[in-house]
Order: sequence, then structure tokens, then C-alpha cells
Amino acid sequence: MNQKNVMSNNDNTRRTSMILMVFTTFFFSCCSLTVFAEEVTPKKNFASEDAQEYQVVIYGGSSGGVAAALQASRLGLRVVLIEASQHLGGLSSGGLGATDSGDQRVIGGIAREFYCRIGKHYARGNAWVRHSREQFYEYYRPDADSGMFMLFEPHVAEQVFRSMLQEANVAVVYGERLDLKNGVLKEGQRIIGIVMESGQEFSGRIFIDTTYEGDLMAMAGVSYVVGREGNDRYGEKLNGVSTRYARGHQFTVSVDPYVTPGDPESGLLPGIHNEGPGEEESGDHRVQAYCFRMCLTDDPANRREWEKPDDYDPARYELLLRYFEAGSRRVPWLPTSMPNRKTDTNNSDGFSTDNIGMNYGYPDGDYDLREQIIAEHLSYQMGLMWTLANSPRVPKEVQQTIQNWGLAKDEFMETNNWPHQLYIREARRMVGVHVMTDLDVRRIRPISDSIGMGSYNMDSHNVQRYVDAEGHACNEGNIEISPGGPYAISYQSICPQKNECTNLLVPVCLSSSHIAYGSIRMEPVFMVLGQSAAFAANLAIAADVPVQEVEYRILRAQLVEAEQVLETLPQ
Repeated sequence: MNQKNVMSNNDNTRRTSMILMVFTTFFFSCCSLTVFAEEVTPKKNFASEDAQEYQVVIYGGSSGGVAAALQASRLGLRVVLIEASQHLGGLSSGGLGATDSGDQRVIGGIAREFYCRIGKHYARGNAWVRHSREQFYEYYRPDADSGMFMLFEPHVAEQVFRSMLQEANVAVVYGERLDLKNGVLKEGQRIIGIVMESGQEFSGRIFIDTTYEGDLMAMAGVSYVVGREGNDRYGEKLNGVSTRYARGHQFTVSVDPYVTPGDPESGLLPGIHNEGPGEEESGDHRVQAYCFRMCLTDDPANRREWEKPDDYDPARYELLLRYFEAGSRRVPWLPTSMPNRKTDTNNSDGFSTDNIGMNYGYPDGDYDLREQIIAEHLSYQMGLMWTLANSPRVPKEVQQTIQNWGLAKDEFMETNNWPHQLYIREARRMVGVHVMTDLDVRRIRPISDSIGMGSYNMDSHNVQRYVDAEGHACNEGNIEISPGGPYAISYQSICPQKNECTNLLVPVCLSSSHIAYGSIRMEPVFMVLGQSAAFAANLAIAADVPVQEVEYRILRAQLVEAEQVLETLPQ
């Protein structure tokens, strides 16, 4: 496999933005990318007065990071949680309030505690300021037995995360990013410390990477993959290029992809590449699309008008407008109702909030490139919403619906009411001791060392837009296939290979194929795996053994006591 950094493609955008110039500088022709371990040289003066020593160092304030920090603290460990931004909870507080939960009975431990605390918040009358609880309960009524509330406003989620960490006296460091050149210090196969861009150093016995990108894992020299494996890599059935599942989030009528309709010589509209989808079932470098999960409201007193971005490019939305003119009358979004007249709004249909094909460089990109990609996604989505609300080529009924909604003014106030977190559905994935595949997710291969369960669909958003054999625009990559019930997740899937690193756990960018990760990558699961990682870290420290040698029998007993769900429940 090619070991170059993953960069973006799509040289057909013809945009003048400097952001997209970065994209066209880097182009892939490689297949699914695996990066193998490299030698990491320790920094000789690490034991400085500035170094802060902990037993467990957790990098990444995602929901999984919060759960890991909470459990480590409750076990009496000296723990620090480091977050690059000023926010906690990742997507759970970043717009994804419509929790993708699958079978809620397999959500245990701290994850269940979090959702129950959300339920207690909305049980209070003063939590309802835009409409009544009774009105919302006509749409959604939480399970009375569990007490979990799975639909919530972003700011409420972050408040709950912060209060849980404060109660546990967890040390949280905000605004510190890992140095991507010299940030991981190792002696042999052990990490002895990490260094931030600011120069601040943190030493520890066990390190846990709970970022969506897997930066600590990658900088520690651990093998990982970006993109899609072919089905032949792990004997899977649902991985790789898959036009046979192209029905989901697809164009429902034929749309011409060329700048001048009917003229291939005129070039392609932005966002479409001039190659086919690739060989069926083969692997490639492509990453499923990202978007912002918008928190919208139809309350005029709390609704922000749609704004046109400064770098608006009408060509970027020509394909969408032709889609309407070809007969589509769909409103291209998926809003899920939230308390207080708000929504969590996701991608839907052939041309929507997913910025297909514009994120390939993100997983292995440096901070500058990632910020440019995030800015381009924001510009794209702002322009999309403005177009839908204002273009005379949009059907009136669609336009009226869009105009009735806007960003909620009381959410994400620091970022002009746009989410502070881009939905990084998938970035790097570790290649660890055990690779979770669709054989595990479909329960064909038994797992004997469960540390939690997943249950959601194997869900991949589209990864590319191309011209099909009939000369029409077509999307590829969307898969939504049920695993058939809950399945176990292996402890070894959060452990690197022993010859690469012996004191690192990776519960978010865990060891998984693309298609299996499509099911595992849900926020409740990240919390479950983060909590289980903290228990494993405690056992590794107590026995002074590599994380790969933690005695599962003991780990399992502790997880069961903590009410983690490890086995399939009876119907």
C-alpha cells in the first residue's frame, strides 16, 4: 500500500478560493492507505520542571474522552484530559443531538448515566422555554424505565459533560494541541510523554487517544489506515467501492454534469470527478463525507437569517439547481426535532449538506490544512443554505420551507451559531491487535473479549460524485445495512500492536475496517469504549504490564460491575 500522506483530489472545482488551491495541490491515485510504525526519538530533556506528571493522559475532549477521564478519576487515578478547543463532548455537544443509538439496551455505564442526566434536565419545567414539554412529548417520549433522553440541545449536552467532570475533579486542559512534528516522546515501545504546540509537556503511565483524527496514535508510530479496504482484505462482503448500494442519498432523476449541458468537452461542474467509481469491491483512498449538523429553529424570535458567504461561488450549486429543474421537489435535508423548537439537521438526498469528495486530505493533514478544509466546508454549507433560500430556480415549496428555518441564535454563539465541531465521520483507523470487520459486526466471527457493544446500521455516507455510464451525475459510497442486532467489540481492537506501542489505548479511532467502523462510530459507543479503556488503563498500571497483557477476566468483571453491557440481551 502507498504510504504517502492522504491528500485531496477533485481538480474540477474551478474555484478561485485559496482554500481549494490547497486541495488541488494534493491528489491521490492510490488505494486505501496504511501507514506503518516509524521510529520515534525521545526528547532528551523531557524530565523538565515544566513537565506535568499523571498516571493517565487522555488527549481529545470528545464524548469518549470525557467518559475515559471520568472513569479514570473515579478509580482514583491522577488523570488529565487535554482538549484542543474550548469545548467538551465532540459531536455530542457539537450539533449531533439526535443520538444514533441503535438498540438502546446495550448503552451502559457512563454513557447511560449521561443520557439519564439529560433526561433529568428536561424533566424540569424551566428547561422548556420555546415550547412545552407536553408539546414535545407528542413527537418524542423517552423510555420511562431507563430514564434516558436521546434528543437534546447542544448547549445542554456540554453543560452535562462539564458538570460530570467537575464533580469528579478531573483536571481539564483547554486550547492545547499536540505538536504534530515532535509531540510524542518514546522510549522503546512506550510513550513517556507528549508535547503540545505551546511547549507544555505531559508525562504519564498510560495514554488514551480519544480524538476523532487519531493524532496521538499516528504520532506514536502506530499503524493505521485511511480510506476503504477492498472486500478481499479481510474477507468482507460490504466494504470497498459499492455501486450496488447507490440508492441511498442519490439523485432520483437524471442530472447533466457538464458545464455546458450535453458537452463533455466543456468540463465538469464542481464536485464531480472525471473518472468512474472504481472497480466494484476494491479499496480506495476516499473518505466518507463530512458536514455540519446544524441546530435550526422555526421560532422567529430565535431564528437567524441565512447569510451568503463572502466567497460564494454559484457554480458550486449549479448541479443542485439542475436537479430541481429536472423534477426533484425534495427539501434536501433531514431535520430531527429537538426540545425548544430546534432541530438536529443532517444530510439527505442526492445533493445536500454533505460536502462530498472535499475531505480526503483531512485525516493526515496538518492543522493548517484541516482548518482550510473546515473553512471550505463551512463556506459550502452556508452557500448551500443561502441558495436554497434565495435562488429563483429553487421550487417555491422548497424555498418556503428553508426560509421558515434558520440557525438557532442561542446555540454556538461563539461561532456565529454554526457548530464548533465539523462532523468527522471517519478519519484514521488504527490497525491494531484485532481489526473489527463486518464479520464481527454481523456476528459471524465470535468475540471473546467484549468491552462494549454496538448495534447501529453499518452506515457510510457517500465518498465520491462521478459521471455514470449514461452521462449523468451519480454518488457512490452510501451504505445503510443493519448488522441484525447488537454485537460485541473486542478489547484488542483498542490496543495497538505490541511491537509498536505498549501503553496506548485508542477507543475512538479504533482498529476497524471502513464498513465496520460505519456502525461502531456512534457517540454512545465512543463513551462505552472510553470508559472501558480507563478500566484497562488502571489494570495495566496496577500490574505494570503492557495494555495488550491486561487480564481480560479481571477487566470483564470490573466492566460488568460498572454496568457495561457486554453480551447480547434477550429480546
